[in-house]
Amino acid sequence: MRFTHSMLGAAALAALAMGTATALAAPASATPNTTPQKVCGSSYKTVNSAAVGSLGTVYLTYNAANGNNCVVTIRNSPGTAVDLSAWIYVPDTDKGDDDFGRYTSYAGPTYVSGKGHCVDWGGSIANTAVQVTGSNCASLKEHRTTLTR
Repeated sequence: MRFTHSMLGAAALAALAMGTATALAAPASATPNTTPQKVCGSSYKTVNSAAVGSLGTVYLTYNAANGNNCVVTIRNSPGTAVDLSAWIYVPDTDKGDDDFGRYTSYAGPTYVSGKGHCVDWGGSIANTAVQVTGSNCASLKEHRTTLTR
């Protein structure tokens, strides 16, 4: 499957517009006080994050040992399942991963090899999505967009 930047935006907007999403994997369980490291793995360190309105946070993490990035979206208050997503994309390699579904606590983890590359990433909770492009590119400035339905 070819994973493109415009596809990511379209997928995020489609998930918001649908109001419901289906998941191929089993839903994540409600896990109060979870962390990106509990979801991605203990060797992943948080390198960036973006608030999803007041609903939660999307975290970009990195594992220096294997060069992989991981993205997870975590709700501030776990509860009834809502639409959640987490995604990551490396434009230079055209590789990406995503997780869209109805979850109680978090979406993800999503993994992609990103050593030495800029990454685009983001996520959504209910009717709010955030997208970060051109991230972690040394001196280049990233761009953040928040969409609310």
